[in-house]
Amino acid sequence: MATLKETLAKKIPVWRDEIAALVKEHGDKEISKVTLKQVYGGMRGVRGLVCDTSSVSADTGLVIRDVPCKDLPGRTAEEVLWLLLCGEYPDKASHDTLKAELQKRNKVPGYVWDVLAAMPKDSHPMCMFNTAILCMQKESEFVKAYNAGVKKTEYWESTLEDCLNLLAKLPAIGAGVYRMRFNKGPRVPSDPKLDWGADYGHMLGLNDPTGTLKELTRLYMVLHSDHESGNVSAFSGATVASALSDLYYALSAGLNGLAGPLHGLANQECLAWILETMKKFNGVPTEKQLEDYAWETLNAGKVVPGYGHAVLRVTDPRYTAFLEFGKKHIPEDPVFKTVARVFDVVPKVLKQIEKISNPWPNVDAGSGSLLYHYGLTEFPYYTVLFSVSRAMGICSQTVLARAMGYPITRPKSSTTAWLKKTVSA
Repeated sequence: MATLKETLAKKIPVWRDEIAALVKEHGDKEISKVTLKQVYGGMRGVRGLVCDTSSVSADTGLVIRDVPCKDLPGRTAEEVLWLLLCGEYPDKASHDTLKAELQKRNKVPGYVWDVLAAMPKDSHPMCMFNTAILCMQKESEFVKAYNAGVKKTEYWESTLEDCLNLLAKLPAIGAGVYRMRFNKGPRVPSDPKLDWGADYGHMLGLNDPTGTLKELTRLYMVLHSDHESGNVSAFSGATVASALSDLYYALSAGLNGLAGPLHGLANQECLAWILETMKKFNGVPTEKQLEDYAWETLNAGKVVPGYGHAVLRVTDPRYTAFLEFGKKHIPEDPVFKTVARVFDVVPKVLKQIEKISNPWPNVDAGSGSLLYHYGLTEFPYYTVLFSVSRAMGICSQTVLARAMGYPITRPKSSTTAWLKKTVSA
């Protein structure tokens, strides 16, 4: 058995030497070219970042370290956090030690609840959640170590402390925001017998007689934990952290990006389309009705939410995991049945449109229907669930960036005039 810090302390010197040798031997080799279209298109597809925690390929979807996403269901968030940081799963004793470590750190300072209570009653849940993170900044162990003159090679140690302190508190904060913002009554105390993801489900305080909501939140935390470093939340967090801002600043910055409609709102938009479809057909539509409605949607210049992905060319394995969960636990739920039927119909329609390169669903096409079944019907809250999970990836990437000594992020920008002159030449 070893603690997370002890395990990292053994691995980090090896990783540093590996990277140093790679740069020394191949530092001047070109790994990517950039077109004008990419410059104006959000830099999509340009290789300019390092992310060792996860990768996403068109044919396989998310892979955390060397573990395909399809193999993650059944794992706990503690196991996945260890995997993100160390590149391997912990043994049982190490897992239990990490679980206990997070529970030891999970008490939220009283001033956080005071700040949240002072906010306008109609504040957005994401604003409340991110405010809670930011107002704890004075707790940063990295800031204390930096001000004390700690060596650069040791930055990762205090950053790991911030990582564990933050992650330990996020389920309680997320659940507390839910209960406060939507008038659900007093906060629900943590259950020390539960793992991190299941405890979050418990603290939401929703009716869960069979325990399957806790199983769902455990799955949700695992599947949304990381997705490379180029998405808005991960990249924003990494950019802020590269300035040696502490994790409280960096994580809140990243999650502010996740609040945007083009990043974190997709699952609620997908669910809204499903509910709109059911309303139109007074219940679960037939396959023929769905086919006609899909064409109606497309011919109106709209998209079927949740279908297609910027990178994937296969069904998102995270969607498959949620679909299998629904088939196992709530197969007769009308909203879930509609989601499953859409999966049977819509790809066949989209395949007939030449310009659509990926007719398959992404993770957001199904997750909302599961949350809705268990009574979590407040759409604006869905991004908080996403945030609690994605914090694992953002925090892990920051710890590793500090361990490897990566510099401040500072890409070169160009004016349109310079680009016009360059391409015309």
